[in-house]
Amino acid sequence: MANPRPLDPPHQSLGLRLCLRANRWGAQRVVGSFFRFISRLGDGVFWYALMAALSIFGGERGLRATVEMAATGLLALALYRLLKCWTQRPRPFRSVDGIVAHVPPLDEFSFPSGHTLQAVSFSLIASAWFPMLIPLLLVFTLLVAASRIVLGLHYPSDVLAASGIGLLLGGGALALGSMLGLGL
Repeated sequence: MANPRPLDPPHQSLGLRLCLRANRWGAQRVVGSFFRFISRLGDGVFWYALMAALSIFGGERGLRATVEMAATGLLALALYRLLKCWTQRPRPFRSVDGIVAHVPPLDEFSFPSGHTLQAVSFSLIASAWFPMLIPLLLVFTLLVAASRIVLGLHYPSDVLAASGIGLLLGGGALALGSMLGLGL
């Protein structure tokens, strides 16, 4: 009986198998290029452009949404950096044979995904203020989350945890803004 492939042993968790398969998929030129582009936009370019557009074209609502997004972004940045330093979870490409980083990481540790955390919290806030943006922001956020796994930088659990944290932060920002009379 042949030994199982070393990259995909049957005893691996579903998350790890998903991570390996997604990363192999990302090795294809077109797929890798697409997700590198999405990831680069998720570094901040997309969000800064959205905040600028909301501020310029969204009137007072746009300014309020931008302030909520910016304040939440600063809190999210501090929180995910704290969590990364506390957990010090190695990135998949550093700890799993067969996973390759298709782009250089922005920092050393894996948990949680900062890109996903920001994408979820920003999308929630912007969508609450401007519901017509929901389709665009939902698709972009899902692509950012997927890019982190495809590019070999995060485990699925990093992305799921970051999504939960992003929902809490974005929802908390909306609730706080509403309580202070500054929100919707």
